[in-house]
Amino acid sequence: MRTIEEVQATLQIAKLKEEDFHPTVHCLSFGEHVSSGDYCLMELDETLCKHIEAGKSLTIRGDKDEHAILCSEDKTYDLKIADTSNLLLFIPGCETPDQFPREQSAPSLVHAQVWGFSNNYWELRRQHPRLKKLKKLLMEKPYAGLLAGVEEGSDGNTPRYTMEDLLDRIQASEKEIVSQLQNIHACEIEAGYWRILDFDYEMKLLGHVAQLVDSESWSFSKVPLTVSLQELGPLEPKEMIEHCLNCYGRRYTDEDGEVYFALDEDKVCRAMAQMLLQNAVRFNLAEFLEVWQQSVPEGMTTRLDQLRSVALVDRSSRPETISLLRVEDLPGDTLERFSCLFSMREKWTEEDIVPYIQDLCGEKQTTGALLTKYARSSMQNGRKVYNSRRPVAT
Repeated sequence: MRTIEEVQATLQIAKLKEEDFHPTVHCLSFGEHVSSGDYCLMELDETLCKHIEAGKSLTIRGDKDEHAILCSEDKTYDLKIADTSNLLLFIPGCETPDQFPREQSAPSLVHAQVWGFSNNYWELRRQHPRLKKLKKLLMEKPYAGLLAGVEEGSDGNTPRYTMEDLLDRIQASEKEIVSQLQNIHACEIEAGYWRILDFDYEMKLLGHVAQLVDSESWSFSKVPLTVSLQELGPLEPKEMIEHCLNCYGRRYTDEDGEVYFALDEDKVCRAMAQMLLQNAVRFNLAEFLEVWQQSVPEGMTTRLDQLRSVALVDRSSRPETISLLRVEDLPGDTLERFSCLFSMREKWTEEDIVPYIQDLCGEKQTTGALLTKYARSSMQNGRKVYNSRRPVAT
């Protein structure tokens, strides 16, 4: 253990002035079993520090073949090892200068023992939750109605997932998973198991609602829940009818306490368009627009901008065509996404490509920045178009 005199002698040998340093000196020593593999460091921002200080937890998620990510209750972070040229020492009870007495004239020694060391730490970066696996799991056996449910449950092999199962399998926070379950119109049935509806069955439910609205001459902004359940209950389970209304409408209560739904025009029109396009490779645009308008409840107006990230219009073909292209079916990796898009179409206008890359933008990142990095721009017939930065594999 060093003494004050030895410290002062060391300063003289190094030709350093004692008054240039704090009077409190830390003398470090290494324990008998110190190693670099006993501890890991993680760099936290202010938000995560407060999260930990509040007694909340952070969870590392990922299967063996997946890169580990860290989740709070509502955010997802990428975990990467960052190397440092400085050796980082773990010293329990180590004090910083602001913790020393303000007025201290005589020099003093503080002996501290190093418990471990490291030359790297875990660096956290906010990232998009990895949610594609969620729909993939639930699509193993979509829910196609009560009768289908009875049949599929008879063999005991139906894949079923609780929220705990999903939290264990999906690399995202609980809040992000719940939000995505709502986006894909999943519902919780069979005592806590989450299921996604078969698309044809979901369209069947929506068709019942749309026909009821038309037959009763209701405004699509005021659909009564009680009457809807009474009228459609003999056709489908009431829980599924109400779930459909929740997916495609906004629930509200009037002054008399009656529950109503205001159907979302864009959601209903988009769903009807997907139903029309799902079995056609390409659809004559003019014919599609006419049939599409006829398929939605009276009072609703169909518009092509409702199909952003759902369908793609080809203005170069004669006649003009439209085809189903859902952003959720494209790769989640940015480079793979661009490669996939440019394999479908050599040149894209900004208007066409932006809906299919918008979800890739990170914090403070724009679609313009993504296009600059992953695409090359040029002018074609007076319009800016984008093509691949590298040859597309055939």
